[in-house]
Amino acid sequence: MSAPSSQSSTVTARLATDEATARRVSDMISELCDGDDVVAAAFEDAGAWAAALYFASPPDEPAVRALVGTIAGADAAEALVFSRVAEKDWVRASLEGLAPVTAGRVMVHGSHDRARVAPNRIGIEIEAALAFGTGHHGTTLGCLLALNAVAKRQHPRRILDLGTGSGVLAIAAAKLLRRPILASDIDRQAVRTAHANVRLNTARDIRLVHAAGLQSPPFRRDAPFDLVFANILLAPLKGLARPMRPLLAPGATVILSGLLAAQANAALAAYRAHGLILERRILRDGWATLILRLPAGRVAAPRNRV
Repeated sequence: MSAPSSQSSTVTARLATDEATARRVSDMISELCDGDDVVAAAFEDAGAWAAALYFASPPDEPAVRALVGTIAGADAAEALVFSRVAEKDWVRASLEGLAPVTAGRVMVHGSHDRARVAPNRIGIEIEAALAFGTGHHGTTLGCLLALNAVAKRQHPRRILDLGTGSGVLAIAAAKLLRRPILASDIDRQAVRTAHANVRLNTARDIRLVHAAGLQSPPFRRDAPFDLVFANILLAPLKGLARPMRPLLAPGATVILSGLLAAQANAALAAYRAHGLILERRILRDGWATLILRLPAGRVAAPRNRV
């Protein structure tokens, strides 16, 4: 999601509530306002939880209250408190309050928690100035948990991360599986962000490309893939089912996320129509991650050379 300017006058909206509601409001605002100049965070302060929204420009307060009311109810909408704050790097401040996220051997953390990574963990540091892909969102966490499950029983050779965003999934896969990764995004800023995080984490064998659609040469050149991540949204995920199928190796695993729990069956139906079967469904904070597999007997389309 787009972030406000690092040092600017900022309008905030704060909701003091319970942990589940704070996380739900933060996640939903981040998802629904993707592309807007809004940063949402859920955090704990002295035992009390709150959701906070940071706006780069004055928001439509009634519209924000209505959105929060839709997510968390009328009482939450009424309790939302707006204020204007002095200059501060609110993106950094909000993320520095987040504890590290652990998914199996992988721990995603900020620079302030670098010393907390245990020797037996794979630490992935995401720059605190970046407002997405920290691993705290239920979709990213679900993908990391799915990656750990796959790593225990498979050894994929070719890996694709569609919609890489911060690059956290590509970095985790590269460090955990020690295989080459092709990571792509349709957003040039996301690709630049992922490049920065790859360098920060000294992750090897990750090739980042700016590309839209699966017909681009990088995908055809590197196919067939044994493992694919696609942490996007329902509509583009459904649209990717058909063009993705020829790029999959027999026995390939596909990890889908970016789905509200209620949307999971719609995504599953689109991929079942192309021969994939559901192996596992992971639910976190109202979001679903699907682990799908193409049966080993299914033959992939011939690999294209360009």
